[in-house]
Amino acid sequence: MIDWWGPIIHEYYAGSEANGMTFVRADEWLCHPGTVGKAILGKLHICDEAGQVLPPGMEGLVYFEGGNSFTYHNDPEKTAESRNASGWSTLGDIGRVDGDGYLFLTDRKGFMIISGGVNIYPQEIENHLITHPDILDVAVIGGPDPDMGEKVVAVVELSDPSQASPAKAEEIRDFARSALSGVKIPRQIDFIEKLPRAATGKIFKSELRSSYWPADRETR
Repeated sequence: MIDWWGPIIHEYYAGSEANGMTFVRADEWLCHPGTVGKAILGKLHICDEAGQVLPPGMEGLVYFEGGNSFTYHNDPEKTAESRNASGWSTLGDIGRVDGDGYLFLTDRKGFMIISGGVNIYPQEIENHLITHPDILDVAVIGGPDPDMGEKVVAVVELSDPSQASPAKAEEIRDFARSALSGVKIPRQIDFIEKLPRAATGKIFKSELRSSYWPADRETR
């Protein structure tokens, strides 16, 4: 968009909870491609699952300190889950902060796949698969696996649906191997005519996941 319109596009990251906010101008973004900016409301922290602060460059949960306090209506459990021991709050996003304090979002905690005790974030896999010339769109989710608990499943929308075949699935898997580590290679690739999306373009991942998990088993 900046290449198209010029350096007049500015970006921010925040939620309706108003617990924190980052902002970046176009000229800053060009020096830090992919960032959503520096904190202008609250102080940024990246923490591991135990709530410990991680150093620059490492991925973890994005927390804000000192922003506005909030609660989720009639949901004290969800409210409690959004806080750590220090009282900082998170919207459930995964990211990292570089040495200059710029935030880069990488995924959502709720989308994380836990396979054999290993945490796998789908966004990295999706970002690579979408560059395959035959893939129009893709969503990566966790499907049930009797041995590993969950396995990586890629649900693929092809530019030409008639190409869907076991051979095409293996081709896509080989394409994934060219850039991703072994645990991130989709163990299952399914083709779909059209991925379910909201009017805003957001993929309904919960809808996709529900089609893979037994109805009597709660999904993450």
